[in-house]
Formats: sequence, structure tokens, C-alpha cells
Amino acid sequence: MPELSPDDSKRLAAGRALELVTPGMRLGLGTGTTAAHFVELLAARVAKGLDVICVPTSERTRTRAELYAIPLTTIGALPELDLTVDGADEFDPKLRLIKGGGGALLREKIVAMASKRMIVIADSSKRVAVLGKCPLPVEVNVFGLEATRRMILAAAKACGCAGEARLRKTPAGQAFVSDNGHYIVDCFFGAIPDPDRLADRLAAIPGAVEHGLFIGIAKAVISAGPAGIEIFGQLA
Repeated sequence: MPELSPDDSKRLAAGRALELVTPGMRLGLGTGTTAAHFVELLAARVAKGLDVICVPTSERTRTRAELYAIPLTTIGALPELDLTVDGADEFDPKLRLIKGGGGALLREKIVAMASKRMIVIADSSKRVAVLGKCPLPVEVNVFGLEATRRMILAAAKACGCAGEARLRKTPAGQAFVSDNGHYIVDCFFGAIPDPDRLADRLAAIPGAVEHGLFIGIAKAVISAGPAGIEIFGQLA
């Protein structure tokens, strides 16, 4: 078997997740490059008559799903979902995640928490022993940005994390604005020794709308790589 590229691995994981979809399901559609493969594969099933209704986690995913004629609704109209399939920037042995590299962490967490199951799809490079190698995003209110950024750093220091917290910017140098009208601060810690404690501390900051630590939310991770598909957690 030829070695899989990262993109091939993402598609392989997405294909395995598609096997969990049954007619009549209410689905949450994730955001990012791996989730985009799932949307594309789902569209092929929908074109052949699969009956599902889906809630996208970003305007980017909504646009892609509309292009493929996947039936869509909103989380307001459908507040309880059967399954959400989404990617992750990192996952650890306890299935704790860092998400939000694409800027959709708030909607992703709302949709995941509204679902009976959240299944993560990822290429094997996303598996880490300790979270924090990739930046941890925190979605913040525009008001009080600098005060909030300092509180984030103080909370991180209390949890044994050190590093920078930078305002995310677009390629044009402007502040990145989420679909919800907020800014995002990316935290470059290198390692997060106690993700649970940091998640609690960040949640207590008034200007922090949401953070990218997903703790106790994912039921399983479908990881694909050179060794093929590996399942962490329980798919059912």
C-alpha cells in the first residue's frame, strides 16, 4: 500500500465517519480541511437519496454544503442533533482537543455540545502526548481586548503555561473577525500541562467568549495515517 499523504489520510478518516451516518439523522457539519472531505463525501450520498438534515458550524461550511445541495437548517431551528463530525488541531490520549484553527471554535463547540455524539476525524499527525504544540485559540469580545489578553496570560501562568497571546490577523494584516463578530487571540504555549484547569480558568474570564479546549466532548477520534485507520474512544 503506497504511503498516504496528509490529505489522503483526512479523506480516509472522513470516509470511515460517513459509515456512521444513517437515514434521518440530524448532523452537525464541522469546519476545516478534514471536515470539508466529510461534507464532500456526504454530498455524494445525499445525491443518491440519503435523507439527512445538517447544521453547519461556520459560514464557510454552509457555503460548501449549499454548493453540494445538502439540506441545511440552523441550530436554533434544530437544537438537538444526533451526530457531529468535525476535525481537530490536536488530540491527546484522553480525547481532549484543541480546535479553532479555522476560527469557528464557538459555533463548533455549541453544535458539538448539542449533539448526542461528537466524532473527530483527523490525520495521524494531530495525535499528541501533551496538548499545546499548536496555538490555542480564544475567541474574545472586541471590547476590552487588551485587558482580556492580559487576563488570558495570567490564567495561563497560573496553570503552568508560558508563551505569547497574539491577536489573530488576516493575510492583509487586519484583525481576523469570526462569524460571530469577535476577535481571536492565539496562545502559543508549546505545552499545556493541565488542560482541564486551564479550560476552567479561561471560561471565567469575562471577555473570553469561548476557548478552543474541547474537554470531555469527543466520544471518539478516527485517525488515519501510514498505519491505516485507528479508532480512539467509542464510535457507538
